[in-house]
Amino acid sequence: MKKVESKKKRKLPSREKYDQKNPTVSARVPKETRDRLLVNLPKLGMTLPDALKVLAGELEVKVMPIDEARRQGFEDAMKLYMVTYPCKICGKPIHITSPKAKEAVRGFMIEHGWGHSKCHERTR
Repeated sequence: MKKVESKKKRKLPSREKYDQKNPTVSARVPKETRDRLLVNLPKLGMTLPDALKVLAGELEVKVMPIDEARRQGFEDAMKLYMVTYPCKICGKPIHITSPKAKEAVRGFMIEHGWGHSKCHERTR
C-alpha cells in the first residue's frame, strides 16, 4: 500500500509575516453575549478589533459628557423640527412654540391645501 502524503498548502512569506505580527485572539462566550456584542458595537461606531484595543489601552474611547450630548441633541432637534418665521419689524426669528400659534399654522396649512409632495404629484 502506498502512503499518501498530505499536501499542506504553504503560506506566502508575506502572509506568514502578517500572521506573526497580527495573531488571532479568540474567546468562547454565550451566543446571547455574542449577539449583543455584534448589535452594540456598530451603535458605538466600533469594530471588534477596536473594542479589544480599548480594553488593551491602545485606543481611547471618546465619550461625550452627558450635558454636552443633551445640548447637542436639543440643538439638532431644534434645527430639524422647530418652525420659525421672521419678525415683520426687526427681522429676528420668532419660534412657534405656543399652542395658539401652532393651531394658527395648522389652520393656514389646511386652508391653503398643504400636503405631501408625492400626494400633490399624483393629483397632477
